[in-house]
Amino acid sequence: MRIDILPAPTPAFEDLVNTHTTFCDGTAPAESCHRLPVTALFTPDITVWAAHDGDALIGMGALKTLTPTKAEIKSMHTRTAARGKGTAKALLEAIETHARARGITSLWLETGVHPDFAAARALYAGLGFTECPPFGDYQPDPHSTFMTKSLEAAQ
Repeated sequence: MRIDILPAPTPAFEDLVNTHTTFCDGTAPAESCHRLPVTALFTPDITVWAAHDGDALIGMGALKTLTPTKAEIKSMHTRTAARGKGTAKALLEAIETHARARGITSLWLETGVHPDFAAARALYAGLGFTECPPFGDYQPDPHSTFMTKSLEAAQ
């Protein structure tokens, strides 16, 4: 598996974002879906990663700068066929390494409560994320779980 920063969208990436959109939209009402469209992912405050198995794009993740020391994990998605093989964990580790190098001291994320997000929530918890109240512009939402992780501890 290869994980790289993606400087611009590709057709394969756009297809994966569409898959992610369909998945998210099937788990909660529109006002509770906080996924980003392709155009919103390639902005100066967001860095996008792509995971490849050979030439196949199998996963994605992004990091959105909130403040000079805080950033939000966005748009995590692994293709169904690649799940359970460490893709999401590898993406999160690459994102966290990048965040630490930039001086980010805390990571934040919003994910769904729908049963289809159970594996994601378990992965985040297993990597040190803990539940927290809504952050940034988020409001309390029965369809969302909010999590954070301090990067100030042992590096």
